Amino acid sequence: MVKNYMVKATRKNAVARASIKPGKGEIRVNKMSLDAIYPTGYKKAIVLEPTKIASEEFSKFNYNVNVIGGGSSSQVQAVRSCIAKGIVLANGNKKALKDKFLEYDRHLLIDDARNKEPKKELGVGARKKKQKSKR
Repeated sequence: MVKNYMVKATRKNAVARASIKPGKGEIRVNKMSLDAIYPTGYKKAIVLEPTKIASEEFSKFNYNVNVIGGGSSSQVQAVRSCIAKGIVLANGNKKALKDKFLEYDRHLLIDDARNKEPKKELGVGARKKKQKSKR
């Protein structure tokens, strides 16, 4: 029987959901290959970080990630976290593998809950207020 896994990761308003199936180690984001969405550079390197940490465990499964919401950087970080969580889950939650990810970056396995603080009245941002004259 073939075992499929489902994983969810968030970053700010971006939500990434992945289905993990046995395969050759392919990553698809929103039904497109990784090279089509992130051809080169910084964003592709971020997505591939978990694969470099656990390359042997990664290559046993295919990862289909669907990501919605947030900005492009938040989506990339959510995809990265989702892939890392999927690698750990698909390989039986091994403590050594978890520790390897946590040692590299805590936010690979633990979602970062920080969000932008909403703007308040009497100001231009969340904290800054308009200058007030005494006289």
